[in-house]
Amino acid sequence: MEPNTLLDSLLDEAGISHAGLAAHVNEAGRARGLALRYEHTAVARWLKGQRPRGQVPDLICEVLGERLHRSLTLDDIGLGSPGGTRLGGTPLSGFVERATALWRSDEQQRPHVIAARTVTGTPAVIPVWEWENPPEDGDVSRDGLTKVGRADIVMLRAARAHYEQMYRKAGGVATRTRVVGFLNSEAAPLLRGSYSDATGRQLHRATGGLVAIAGICAYDSDAHGLAQRYFHQALRLAKASGDRGLGGYVIALLVNQSLFLREYRQAVAFAESALRSAGARITPALAADLYAMQAKAYARLGDGRSALACIRHAERAAGRISRGQEPDETGYVQPGLVNVQVAEALLNLGDLGAAREHATAAVGSPAHDRGRVHRLAMLTHIELRQGDADQAVATAVEMTEQARGMESQRLRDRLRAVREHLVESGCAVTSEAAELIDGALRVPL
Repeated sequence: MEPNTLLDSLLDEAGISHAGLAAHVNEAGRARGLALRYEHTAVARWLKGQRPRGQVPDLICEVLGERLHRSLTLDDIGLGSPGGTRLGGTPLSGFVERATALWRSDEQQRPHVIAARTVTGTPAVIPVWEWENPPEDGDVSRDGLTKVGRADIVMLRAARAHYEQMYRKAGGVATRTRVVGFLNSEAAPLLRGSYSDATGRQLHRATGGLVAIAGICAYDSDAHGLAQRYFHQALRLAKASGDRGLGGYVIALLVNQSLFLREYRQAVAFAESALRSAGARITPALAADLYAMQAKAYARLGDGRSALACIRHAERAAGRISRGQEPDETGYVQPGLVNVQVAEALLNLGDLGAAREHATAAVGSPAHDRGRVHRLAMLTHIELRQGDADQAVATAVEMTEQARGMESQRLRDRLRAVREHLVESGCAVTSEAAELIDGALRVPL
């Protein structure tokens, strides 16, 4: 079930509690000859995504509409079009309200939103399918109260860069509340504002970049269902902007999440969609990352031939990267990133020598703080697999020191995995490094 963030937002706007809504719905039902006995627990289920039966959705529209002094439809309260799968593209009308409702619920720490499960199967594929296929948005202009101008777009772009750097240094746990707060206070009013088609496309692009950062931070906080919804929003904003390259970047985030969730076939398919659909708009850095992640997925699937082919594509694309020609979003594809991705693929293929060569090259290349932790973790794992316990301990110690102060579930996952590998090695020299990691993990997020 999908959390009903629209209904949650309207309840907040109306200043009505769960128990209050239930009581008002029961009262409105009696006026129609219905014997309803809803309590606050029923409203909680509706917010989690359960659809109330019979006339109750209409009663909710009636109750909230009277409270807010405006007419509400089933779509307005998140209860329209039950069942069926839509494959005609998500219209922009209504998207802004749905998107901002999610941001609002996230900022308010609504449990049914933060704990939402990831969708799988068709619901997971539809946003990618819609991005890749017609219809396109012919006109994204809007009439609103706030006039959106060039300075607003510049502000959003600067905010994206700021929060990305904060994420890299402090981790997603500390950054998420800040970027979501910014989306609510600054981006939401602009999306509801007044702008031409040209300005609107820039606005949707800049907002899409920020929403993608919110998704990255949710992913880094272990809120995978929420992260997926942010990525899907960012993909819809990318489509509205007309920037295929931005869409390809967002799909790369979905590919990375699919790998973490062990949805390897989905990772391959999503990467292929981005590579195919972005076309000439895909930059060498993004292509290199997509091919490298495909290689990891193929390696996990046991398809060595396809994995090696993707490695060759990734290395060729990496050789064409020119920093002055890349958008801000692909700045994460730093020197050595492809090396560490390739190292992981080769490790899973059993080629330890080549894997260590690539991992060593990755560690020897400049990287932001959290990227360096991941590279050192990969090198530690390979060194242990090769029986080089002394060097693995030195690498693990450096990794642990680098990770201190970062609030990130993904980095904690890395530390735990390295600790397990150290313990499993059975070498006496690894115990000190394992204890050092234990100390780092005891620090709560």
